[in-house]
Amino acid sequence: MATPANPQQGRSPLTRERVLRAAVAVADDAGIAALTMRSLAQRLDVKPMSLYHHVANKEAILDGIVDVVFSEIELPQIGGDWQVEMRRRAHSARAVLRRHPWAIGLLESRTSPGQATLRHHDTTIGTLRAAGFSVAMAAHAYAVLDSYVYGFALQEASLPFEGADAAAEVAEPMMEAFPAGEYPHLVELATEVVLQPGYDFGNEFDFGLDLVVTGLARLV
Repeated sequence: MATPANPQQGRSPLTRERVLRAAVAVADDAGIAALTMRSLAQRLDVKPMSLYHHVANKEAILDGIVDVVFSEIELPQIGGDWQVEMRRRAHSARAVLRRHPWAIGLLESRTSPGQATLRHHDTTIGTLRAAGFSVAMAAHAYAVLDSYVYGFALQEASLPFEGADAAAEVAEPMMEAFPAGEYPHLVELATEVVLQPGYDFGNEFDFGLDLVVTGLARLV
């Protein structure tokens, strides 16, 4: 008589890391509102109660997936050229938030940060301090850098278009509905910038980042 197949056979054992990675995948696919203990259990093909051996509750999952996101952002190099390091960190953070747009509003919301989160903050501050920023100026610099990166990421994620030339598909029908002669400055900007071949809103990131970094450099 054949032995019944074991549904657990060949399946990776459930671990905290596997649970958190699956939680990130649920949020990536359907948004943070879709992440529940039940949806996470379904993703892992386990019973919901088995999750509690690895995470205490939904809040612990949120703490964990924020830490996962921070772990994906490149750390700056303490002692390196701080402008190069802050630019590299900013580009990495933007790329990570494009992969996980649900995380934009969560990154600074947790009161039980994980090791990757704490290491990220400490290393960023350390890079600024090593560059000659006072403690107060390091706080100002960190705040303005993250405000720019998070704000741009939020705006980019909210736009009804993505990529080169995609803005024109949205802008042209809008402009056709404008009364003749109304909104001349908006029409001028759209005509001379947005509707030009190859326009990509994402390319504005470097312009703004350069303003922030060079402005901070004058204060060190």
